[in-house]
Formats: sequence, C-alpha cells, structure tokens
Amino acid sequence: MGAGVSGWRLARAVSKRGHLGVVAGTAVDTILVRRLQRGDPGGHTRRALGKFPVPEIADQILERYFIPGGKPEGVPFRRIRMYSLAPPLELFQLTVALNFVEIYLAKEGHDGVVGVNLLEKIQMPNLASLYGAMLADVDYVLMGAGIPREIPGVLDHFADHAEATLKITVAGETAEDDFRMRFDPVKVVGALPGKLKRPFFLAIIASTVLAKAMKNRSTGTVNGFVIEGPTAGGHNAPPRGRLALDANGEPIYGKKDVVDLDKIGELGLPFWLAGSHGRKGCIAEARARGATGIQVGTVFAFCEESGLDPAIKNDVLLSVLDGTAVVYTDPLASPTGFPFKVIQHPGSVAETSVYEARTRVCDLGYLRTGYRLEDGRVGYRCPSEPIAAYLRKGGKFEDTQHRRCVCNGLLSNLGLPQLQSNQAVEPMILTCGDDLVRLGRFLHDGSTRYTAADVIEELCDESESGDLIQKPELLQSRVC
Repeated sequence: MGAGVSGWRLARAVSKRGHLGVVAGTAVDTILVRRLQRGDPGGHTRRALGKFPVPEIADQILERYFIPGGKPEGVPFRRIRMYSLAPPLELFQLTVALNFVEIYLAKEGHDGVVGVNLLEKIQMPNLASLYGAMLADVDYVLMGAGIPREIPGVLDHFADHAEATLKITVAGETAEDDFRMRFDPVKVVGALPGKLKRPFFLAIIASTVLAKAMKNRSTGTVNGFVIEGPTAGGHNAPPRGRLALDANGEPIYGKKDVVDLDKIGELGLPFWLAGSHGRKGCIAEARARGATGIQVGTVFAFCEESGLDPAIKNDVLLSVLDGTAVVYTDPLASPTGFPFKVIQHPGSVAETSVYEARTRVCDLGYLRTGYRLEDGRVGYRCPSEPIAAYLRKGGKFEDTQHRRCVCNGLLSNLGLPQLQSNQAVEPMILTCGDDLVRLGRFLHDGSTRYTAADVIEELCDESESGDLIQKPELLQSRVC
C-alpha cells in the first residue's frame, strides 16, 4: 500500500492477530523526518530512536529534524537529500535509522512477525532500507515492481554485516558499464556485534516466467511468491504484449496475464494471491488453488490503523457509501511507466484540473532514474519533473505527458503535504485496488470507521483465526 499507509500501527495490529503485518518501506526516511518536524506526536519516533544501536546517529537526527511542539503553520518541511549513486553518509545513516524505527515500532510489545515491502523500481535507497529493517529484526522482505534478483543475496551479506552492492539501471549504459550502489554497514554505522537474522524473501510477481527466473537466477534463496493480479492497488504489471486501452482509457488485460497457478505450484515454494481477495471465503478459495493464503491491501488501507489522513479516509468512505467511488487504472499517471490505480477523488492530482494547475517540481526524487552522460558519469531525471529540465537531460517529450508527481502526492495522503516556494500545497494522489467499491460491508449505520480486527474477523473463519504464524514456522501465514 502506498508509502506510509501500511505503517507500523497497521502492521502491528495485523501481526498481533497472528498474521503477517507488512510495513511499506518506501520513503520512510522522509515520512518520519516530517513527523519529527510536526513534533513527533506521541513520542513514538523518539522512543524507537532511543533503541537504535548507534545512539550518536539517533542524536544527530533529532538535533537536525525534531521540532518540539511542531513547526509553525505556513512553514515548509525541511527536505532531506535526494538519493544518487554516491549519497552522503548522513543520508545512508538517516535511512538506516528510520527504517529501523518503523520496524521496531511494528514489532514492539508482541511476538508476531512483521515484514517490509520495497520496490525494485526505487533502487537507490533499498540497500540502506533493508539493513535498517534487519537491525530491527524484520521477519520478511517483500519486493516487486521489477525483477529483484539480487536482493536475496543482499540479505545474506547483511546478515553478516558485510558489504553488499546492487546494480542500478541506467538509461544509455554500455556493455562495459556496471553502475552499482554500494553499502558497507561498517562504514555507515560502525562494527556491530553478532549476526543478524536473515529474513524470508517473497518476490511479488505477475507471471510464471518471472517466478521461474527469480527461483533459478536469484543471488540467494527465494522463499516464496506473492502473485499479484491487475485488480490490486498501486502499480500494476503492464499487460503482456502490445498495450491496448478500453473505452475508458484503461489497460486491457487478457488471458496471457492470468498466472498459471499449477505451474507456480510446481516450483515447490509457498505463494499468496493478491488483488481483490479482501472478502470472506477468499482464503479457502486460495488454498483450494494451491496457495498458502492471500495478501490484502485495500480493505486495510481505510481502516482506523492505516496511515491515511483521517479526513481523507472519511471522505473516501463516504463516497463508497453514496456509490460515487471510482477507481481508475491510469496508464500514464506514474513516472515509472507502469499502470497505476488512482481514486478519482476531488482535490487529488488525479483530476485533470488539479494536475494542470500544479507547478512541476522534483524535490523528493524517489522515482527519478539514472541516465548515462557522455563522459560516463550518471545524471538523474524524472518524467514528472519540469518538462524543460527533463528534455535537457535527453528525455522524450511524450514521456512527460500526464505524469503525476507520485512522490509528493503519496505523502500528502498522510497529512504531510509539502508547502512549495510558490505557496502551493502539494495535492494528494490516492491509490487502492478495485475492492474499494465493496468496502460498504464494513460501514454500518452510516459510520466510516472500522478496524483491522474487523477485517481479519471477516476474512478468517474460526479454523483460520488466531496465531496462524508460529515461529519458527513462519511460512504458514494465511493473510499478509
């Protein structure tokens, strides 16, 4: 689920009920830095930073970003540096520490298991994010939006606090180029004692071919798969073959996009089904098809424990009740080039008028990618940045059209919008799956409030409730 929506509170609530609670690891560094500037309500970030194994780094973060009582209204959030192939040490340390914080809080006070979800498409922060999560004893790593073939090996290295590298995709690279992100834990946080637990790795895939490639060609052990269909929220895999759009302008998925679960089963690894599985009976249906269980996002995204701004949750759920909620698979909105599910919500940058009124700016940079300069160095660009800048960097004009700033939009969903230099407040961009329109079953007597426990109670019958994940038999989860 979008950055910060499946935060530590939601992951903790699911984990305490015996299932796999998953933290969205994308942009955790920026999210928690902004919460610190809001005064760290409840003191949770500061409490967890107090447990970080390198107190000097925690103290530096607090000194730089924590504002007692919160920043004044009308003052922009202080930004962190954008990632590059050679980020400053301070950025590595920040990312490590704040990913530690999010996992620590999700695991605090219970013995359930917790995972972290990251995107292969957002490559440059991933090494630091993974190491920080492992310092907090994360149990699972889930990754999709690409082919995360090198991540299993990275987890093996980090278990020994050893240096790991990750190949970074760079447009225009030659056969002689090998652009890599390098992360040495000893140089970033110092030599820490003991060995870290190597988390289980689940690859999020949308084809049998990719599942086979991940099992057979990864640099380390793949422990299972999440099979994600095109009705799931967030980024979807593009349809196989030539892209065709229906009358509404949405991508058309066909028989080639249906994953053969019998062939997945032949790989001998557990798998979960994702995409419109958030209803009663789906666990039994999935298990009858050979799956271990289901992954559920949308029905949790609007519960009390999710990180969405409460006012936004209320507005969207009211639209569900009155039948006006619409989810649109936009083939152009995301700068990644992947189809992206958006809610047609007033004030969202998904609206054409809001999109056209927004001044383009790229100040977070999570979705910018590298391109090779003539001298062999790497530059960075994003189709959502100012068009003139993108063209100067060798980008194509057609790639800029209708691209939304997903980075800023997703943070605005959390009630953490940036105030730009032109005094404009960044608009939100809401993403969820097709299950949104069916959330009315949780809303009784006009209420727009329900909890993660309500969702689990509906999804699981008595034989599927309780402590369904028992250490060390971690791969028995029915819901994640």
